[in-house]
Amino acid sequence: MSTPKAVRADTRFRRLREKGSKDFDLACAIIDAAFVCHVGFVADGLPYVIPMALARDGKSLLLHGSVASRLMKNLASGLPSCVTVTHLDGLVLARSAFNSSMNYRSVMVFGNASPVTDPDEKRRGLELLTDHLLPGRRSDIRESTRKELNATTLLALPIERFSAKVSDGPPEDPAKDRNTPVWAGVVPLTLERGKPESAPDMPDGIPLPDYL
Repeated sequence: MSTPKAVRADTRFRRLREKGSKDFDLACAIIDAAFVCHVGFVADGLPYVIPMALARDGKSLLLHGSVASRLMKNLASGLPSCVTVTHLDGLVLARSAFNSSMNYRSVMVFGNASPVTDPDEKRRGLELLTDHLLPGRRSDIRESTRKELNATTLLALPIERFSAKVSDGPPEDPAKDRNTPVWAGVVPLTLERGKPESAPDMPDGIPLPDYL
């Protein structure tokens, strides 16, 4: 099977250009605040969008999965992909449905991922993923075995071709709607960590880690 040719992503802002940004630091901040991304690609003529965990290593996005995964095999072969991260920060309620919207932070990264094959770099990347999802966890858990590492594919996607968008603030009702007798404003939304639930087979006497 031949390696797919790289496709140059069109990252121009066509709508709501004032909300768009090519700022690398902003894109990194949006990525660093996320636990989940959605990976889009086309294989065998069909489009797919797969939710995955992610982390960032400098100027690259890290993705991981089973070596048997069709997704990982396709991406590792150089198949063009688009990784999207979205944070929903609020519902913007205007006096009309047409002018209602959402506050959000999002970034789309386009490119061709490459497998991380160096054993030390692979281990380091997987540790970054673990600590990104829950800082401090890596120091508690046992080391990954060679068998586990061999069963896992780690991919790095350069954060080079990307576009970010941020929407925040109150609703923007036209003057003719501002006297409508209905509440308007923003309902903030946040992702909150719940109370930890111990595994049913955990022995007695094991304290809850400080990072929880």
